[in-house]
Amino acid sequence: MDNGCNRWQAISRLHLILSATIFCLLMMMGTGAIASAAPMPEIQRRGYLTVAVKDSLRPLAFKDEDGNLQGLEIDLAKRLAVDLLGQADAIKLQPVGNRDRLSVVFDHQVDLAIARITATESRARLVSFSVPYYLDSTVFITQNTSVQQPSDLAKRKIAVLNNSSTIAKVRYFLPTAELVGVNSYAEAREQLENNTVAAFAADASVLTGWVQEYPQYRLLPTKLSTEPLSVAMPKGLQYDELRRKVNEAIARYIAEGWLSERVKYWGLL
Repeated sequence: MDNGCNRWQAISRLHLILSATIFCLLMMMGTGAIASAAPMPEIQRRGYLTVAVKDSLRPLAFKDEDGNLQGLEIDLAKRLAVDLLGQADAIKLQPVGNRDRLSVVFDHQVDLAIARITATESRARLVSFSVPYYLDSTVFITQNTSVQQPSDLAKRKIAVLNNSSTIAKVRYFLPTAELVGVNSYAEAREQLENNTVAAFAADASVLTGWVQEYPQYRLLPTKLSTEPLSVAMPKGLQYDELRRKVNEAIARYIAEGWLSERVKYWGLL
């Protein structure tokens, strides 16, 4: 049991050390959006930022009952607009799908993308990323009252998304558990409702929204990994000032506690 605890602690420390230096790459084609990226002086002249965001990912970025975009990433986008241009409404939010959230940056169609983008070192070759504004993680969700900690799942069935990186993480920490592949979050919920599996492992940022919608579920507090979510920005010397200002702003939000307060407000781990 001590070896297990030491392993959890060691991997957690390692991920936290690495998280500040990991970046993101784009390998998708563009979407044909009409907005365009611009160097900082041009952004200041035109008076607004163009930012790619998600619109259906509670609690990071989603539409409320009135159709207004809300969430941690929307708060961050508006705060950056205040710091860079002086007002929260000096911004144009462009909802994008998963397959386009990086291509719009790579093709210089938006100034920034704040759309649940995990930064990785290999991706930094083509796209620049800010310091992380949130450390996402792999966690377990369950409604089974007998499951209180990961070790309770050691010999039980756990749902995981097919072909996801989560599979290796769960196998590492719980090698004796039986993994059940699913093709979607909806299929995972069906397996949980039918008691076919005892838990589902996936990203905390997504599962937090699930718990908010279905309060009979709960997240286990143990994190299997740490992955940084960062603001995506175009590469090129002409964007140096923009990148510097965004990084300085996010570092200040972290130091002042604003980001941690917003993370707590939106119910994220």
